[in-house]
Amino acid sequence: MTATHPAGLPHAELVEAWLRARSLSRGVPQPVAERGGWRVETASEKEIRRYVFAAPGDGLRAVAEAVTEPRIALKLCADENIMRACLPPRWTLLPGAFLMVCDTPAPGDVRLPGAYRLELSTRDAISAVRILTGTGALAASGYAAECAGAFVYDRIVTEEAHRRLGLGRAVMIALASTRRSQAAQEVLVATQAGRALYATLGWTVRAPYTTAIIPE
Repeated sequence: MTATHPAGLPHAELVEAWLRARSLSRGVPQPVAERGGWRVETASEKEIRRYVFAAPGDGLRAVAEAVTEPRIALKLCADENIMRACLPPRWTLLPGAFLMVCDTPAPGDVRLPGAYRLELSTRDAISAVRILTGTGALAASGYAAECAGAFVYDRIVTEEAHRRLGLGRAVMIALASTRRSQAAQEVLVATQAGRALYATLGWTVRAPYTTAIIPE
């Protein structure tokens, strides 16, 4: 029998579901299973592709040995010490992040201060939120996508001049309202700073999320 975490999907299934929904949100190809993890062709200016692993293993070590060029990222749901032990010296670790889940509804209604206004759009399984100032400048934004049993929050950003006003919370609550299946696991990856915001909304850390790259 597969062990299930109290927060819902078993760990590897959660990571795969998160990747599938994230890829849908960003319009990139769906992840492909490879060497015990998943390969995602991100094809951006900063990153050609990434390999994501739910746990350390021989597959991660093999990819780390095989890759020698920059702009290819390795991602692991474990802390930096475990990741470092799997890598040749040419790899550099980036600041850590966190895979987080939520099993409680986002608290409260969307409330915006002053002249801010919120725009919400949904197409198929992808939703987008923008919060604008009274003059139309972008103050905060975010995306969500639902796929493979996961509802994923992605690219949640509050512009620096508009922080500490509750706009990030408003983005999250608005996106949560578009979740089609209440059984879909809510999941995201947070920075250290973002982790504090999400914790106030009922989110908990499922695992550290560590990234390694080869510097150019």
